[in-house]
Amino acid sequence: MEFDKILVPISGTDADEETMRLACRLAKKAKGRIWAVYVITVQRTLPLDAKIEPEIQKAEDILDHIEMVAEEEDYKVEAEALQAREAGPAIIDEAVERGVGLILMGIRHKRRFGQFSLGNVVPYVLKNSPCPVILHQQ
Repeated sequence: MEFDKILVPISGTDADEETMRLACRLAKKAKGRIWAVYVITVQRTLPLDAKIEPEIQKAEDILDHIEMVAEEEDYKVEAEALQAREAGPAIIDEAVERGVGLILMGIRHKRRFGQFSLGNVVPYVLKNSPCPVILHQQ
């Protein structure tokens, strides 16, 4: 399969780097575009467009690093921080808006109460995605 539009949700974990490298390799074959998005979760007590400086700075630093990783792979990525109440719906909205053909998500092997856990965001994306989703486990 060739994917000409890839969305890579960035979470700020060590899985992000290798996931971006994989996205670059996949996009090169189709001469495609890559969008990296980092979702800043805004508490319900705040307005959705609240300026949460520490979180905004953290998002910018993470996205700057991801852009450098893509440059190392000789690829240009469009990186954007989004503010939303929940990450899952924001990722799906972004995928629909951009008409992507693939969502590539990096995950870490997490254990919760002794069991493997994907958290809340990954199952939401898997259930609601308008396109194929690839999980890249770090």
